[in-house]
Amino acid sequence: MLSADLKSKINKLWDKFWSRGITNPITAIEQISYLLFLRRIDDADKEALTQNKRYKTLFVRQKLDKNGKPLNGKNGKALMESANDCRWSNFSILGNADEILEVVSKKAFPFIKGLNDSNQPYTRHMQNAVFGINNATLLKEAIDDIDSIFEDIKKQQEGGQQFQDTQGDVYEYLINEIGTSGKNGQFRTPRHIIQFMCELIDPDVNDKICDPACGTGGFLLGTYQHILTKHTKAENIIEDENGFNRFKRNGGEEITDQKIWSKLDSKIFFGFDIDQNMVRIGLMNLMLHGIKIPQIENLDSLSKEYEEQHKDGEYSIILANPPFTGRINKDGVSDKLKSHGTQSELLFLIRISKMLRKGGKAAVIIPEGVLFSGSKNQKATREILLKDNNVEAVISLPNGVFKPYAGVKTSIIVFSKVKEGSTDFNTKRVWFYELKNDGYSLDDNRKKLSENPLPPAINAYKNRYTETPTERLDYFFVPLSEIQENGLDLTYNKYKKHQYEIQTYESPQDILKSLFQLEDELRKDMEELKNLIG
Repeated sequence: MLSADLKSKINKLWDKFWSRGITNPITAIEQISYLLFLRRIDDADKEALTQNKRYKTLFVRQKLDKNGKPLNGKNGKALMESANDCRWSNFSILGNADEILEVVSKKAFPFIKGLNDSNQPYTRHMQNAVFGINNATLLKEAIDDIDSIFEDIKKQQEGGQQFQDTQGDVYEYLINEIGTSGKNGQFRTPRHIIQFMCELIDPDVNDKICDPACGTGGFLLGTYQHILTKHTKAENIIEDENGFNRFKRNGGEEITDQKIWSKLDSKIFFGFDIDQNMVRIGLMNLMLHGIKIPQIENLDSLSKEYEEQHKDGEYSIILANPPFTGRINKDGVSDKLKSHGTQSELLFLIRISKMLRKGGKAAVIIPEGVLFSGSKNQKATREILLKDNNVEAVISLPNGVFKPYAGVKTSIIVFSKVKEGSTDFNTKRVWFYELKNDGYSLDDNRKKLSENPLPPAINAYKNRYTETPTERLDYFFVPLSEIQENGLDLTYNKYKKHQYEIQTYESPQDILKSLFQLEDELRKDMEELKNLIG
């Protein structure tokens, strides 16, 4: 959790960008991301140099001739030189703001653009990145603010909080501005809902995990932190504000096999998004949280292009909150999806089903209309889910989960892949659960409440086969036969037993008697007031 002082400093940093004309939150966060990244890689590089004698510094670059062309040695290999002038610790202490801007824009920023291998997503998507801070004073003030923020992060580290976790919280707090603005419909899924869905799916180190509409990478980050928590010693686990276990320091220290760490760095987490700005922010988000080579691509997962590059059945875990953008242009849609209409939420469900390998599992947030609408395409989508998969659960979310950004009623649907193109129903019964609140007020303020209803919901899901009551009140099973009789309706309220409480009222005589008593008391009070006034 971020301290109030740290939040205040982040807000002031954001306000400075806003007041200096960088009012698009995505642009501002992208620019702040570059600065945070410059600061962090300097610190991390110095730590590694101190702790490992074999470590080679990141701060080297290829030499250039006087015309700016790369120089190679006689053996054809690139001639390298120190890039220490790109270190935050060097340029941040320069006294002249204009000089700082010159170094950052012309040396340090180009340096971080080419950090990774040119074949990695980070480097490819950074090729078109632009350093957009042209105001030297703003840059100097932002650098000073970030230094102050990092000092606070180190204080929290001394108090037992893992550095990367606090640094990640800072970044997530900044990213909240995207949701606050509602820019281009970019709403972030609340962290506690991501945690909830990770608990439902329970990913681990041998999974291949994907979000087909990943935005800032929240679900990928959530699965990473879930995996680290699973492999953390009990004494280093704390309960967070939502009642979930979370590592407080040295997350994942029980993972001792370097091959597993290598997988976590580059071979487990995959994402796609159509917005290149969001892809860059998502890459930065995961890297700042410790995933060294995240695999996020600027690609529409509903498109023909995706189909050309990827096969069905690639992933064992998918978590997503795909955009509910209404109808899309059919021209660019994959041929495999065209027959399913043009509603994005339906196409994403079909795509996710196809992306899952046999035995793979998905948890997806969908608008509730998908679960009950009688239209041909929506009913056909539900039929595919019920046939190709085992639809394990439908969890009804409360109306205010996405306030103040969106008010649409949603549910989480959980399913596991059985067979692509099945002619038979592989779902035999569906477990329904109503989440009446998520631990936060269901108004625009979304204030934290004292209760934590998410962990009990997880326990009910995990124990559903042995502890689900037969009476359909809060959670229950519904057999496939009944679902078929109801047009494949998958909404919680369709099957819930509605209880009607008999209201009891006082007799008219007793009500009248009470009114006379109130009138007598009022008359007595009026007399006392009259005497006081004189």
